[in-house]
Amino acid sequence: MAKDVFEQQVREVLDRQAIHDCIVRYCRGVDRMDRDLLLSAYHADAIDDHGLFVGGPEEFADYFLSFHGENQSATQHIMTNHYCEIDGDTAHCETYWLFAAMNREGPALSLGGGRYIDRMERREGRWAIAARKCLMDWQGTPGEYDLTPEQFQSTLGAGPCTRDPDDPSYERPLTIDPNRIANPPQNAP
Repeated sequence: MAKDVFEQQVREVLDRQAIHDCIVRYCRGVDRMDRDLLLSAYHADAIDDHGLFVGGPEEFADYFLSFHGENQSATQHIMTNHYCEIDGDTAHCETYWLFAAMNREGPALSLGGGRYIDRMERREGRWAIAARKCLMDWQGTPGEYDLTPEQFQSTLGAGPCTRDPDDPSYERPLTIDPNRIANPPQNAP
């Protein structure tokens, strides 16, 4: 492998990590009510469209830290899937998020999920949010799972969920029972 190709690959890995770290700083900043940490995720001239708020980082921090402080005793912003396209000093990202809040009034726990659509820019060696749209895909409060008891039992067919080496996550190599392939549960009468 040519040295310049290797260096390019290392640069991309470092860029991806810096971008991911930026999103983690954002989540931690909001949840810890740490204004400086939250602001460190943005460039000063960034615009955040959070649906019920559109504006710059300073106003965003004032609005949401106040909002969460008044309405919730605890919050968790949890990142899941993260997709990132890097093109030089610009990156376009989609990060799935889950939000959980312990409310001061109303239902004790609220949940929501959505995606951050970000344009990240590297300026003077620092990756940060330049533009963000926060999309909410769903919201609600915890309730009963909507599977019938029979459907739930069927979900257990892929293997036992255990907290020991019998769990399928330890199986090497991972295999699927040939009987389940020949007689898949979705074809059962």
